[in-house]
Amino acid sequence: MAITSTGMSSGVPIETIVKQMVALERAPLAPLQTQANKFQSKISLFGTLSSMMNTLGDLGTKLATPSSFQAVKGNSSQATAVGISVASGTAPTAMSVEVTQLARAQSSASQAVPRDTAMGTGNLRITLGDWTSGSFVAGEAAGVDIEILEGEDTLTQIAAKINAADAGVTATVLRDASGERLLMRSKETGAAMGFEMQATDADGDPAAGLSRLAVQGGGASGVQITHGTNALATVNGIAVESASNTFKDGLPGITLQFLQTTTSAVEVSVTHDKEAMTKTIQSFVDAYNALNDMLTSTTSYNPDTKVAGSLQGDSTAVGLQNALRGMMRSATPGGAFTTLASIGIELKAGGKMSLDSAKLGTALDTPNAVQNLFNADHIDPTAQGFGEKLKSFADGFAGTTGTLTSRSESLRDAVKRNTKEQEKVNERAIRAEARYLKQYNAMDAMVGRFNSINNFVTQQITQWNRSTS
Repeated sequence: MAITSTGMSSGVPIETIVKQMVALERAPLAPLQTQANKFQSKISLFGTLSSMMNTLGDLGTKLATPSSFQAVKGNSSQATAVGISVASGTAPTAMSVEVTQLARAQSSASQAVPRDTAMGTGNLRITLGDWTSGSFVAGEAAGVDIEILEGEDTLTQIAAKINAADAGVTATVLRDASGERLLMRSKETGAAMGFEMQATDADGDPAAGLSRLAVQGGGASGVQITHGTNALATVNGIAVESASNTFKDGLPGITLQFLQTTTSAVEVSVTHDKEAMTKTIQSFVDAYNALNDMLTSTTSYNPDTKVAGSLQGDSTAVGLQNALRGMMRSATPGGAFTTLASIGIELKAGGKMSLDSAKLGTALDTPNAVQNLFNADHIDPTAQGFGEKLKSFADGFAGTTGTLTSRSESLRDAVKRNTKEQEKVNERAIRAEARYLKQYNAMDAMVGRFNSINNFVTQQITQWNRSTS
């Protein structure tokens, strides 16, 4: 209720008095609002902790996945000539590779004709097949027909029609001092991935019209043909052949890329990818340290600033911190490595985790043993692989029924109760304001009446004194 005037009759500052009294009625709001802000701050912090714990749990799942410790990499002594890529889990090995011939796609170039010359009328048929026998042998796919229109189709239009036909070849036009030529190329490399293009020419002249574009054995049309070739190489002295410059079928898990012919052997090898495995473990260490730092800063007291963390004394946060550090020291029996410390991951003062790269590198010389530390299967939950334990630990705190989740829900309930208490205080203040105004206005009206009577009596006495003088 708005207060817009003071006591007209009494002179009492009703507006000021009522405001002060209503302020007293609203005094309980301040601690309630402070409490609500603390609740909201804790909800936000517990949300952050849950997110960080879920990240840690995801990394536990990754560490428990066997492929995390089956990372391998390929190495080549001459990567510009022979490249190598390997699939996860491929056994380490080494070999010598020599490349004597690269795979090549068939190509052709027609005779030069004057620019923008209409090439005649008829039909071109492109057929894919094999030239390795010395003559063309058609493949299984049916030939593709391309209609050429009289007086309209130049080499540019013909190249566009060939490309649009998706016949297994590409075409373009080369312009030089002699005029222009139709260039064609197989989309695939290899001796058996060639093509033939027959011309059915309306003029019947094998030396004119569309016949000038025919790609056939003997080169009767004058078209230059460069046949496709297979890649030829040796692996440890054994001859291998590939229709493409990617050789992968003969070496399970290993793909070789032939990039150049070689004059000497190129040494290629497959080794454990310690860098990739270390990166996965480092991600876990970083995630743990980030969570530990958050818990330390929010649960501790800073003597320099004399400021306490928002979660100082909070049993849930303190319990999480203690449980987390305790779990990091847990053991996984039955393997060459039984603790995180045994592979170079150690807890320092304040719960900070450090990574000894040299010790971890030595441990990763036997990646299966490191893998066992993280994904060992055991009936006893405390003896499970560390990755499995970390995943379960994260679910216990940050899962849908986890401790952090339950704590956040209880804080949200507290916020709701706090909001209702604030509403009650405001409602009481509004009622009190109306009551105070009613009381003071009644007082002011009564004073007004007393003043009127006083004025009347004073006037009567004055008049009586005049009449008796």
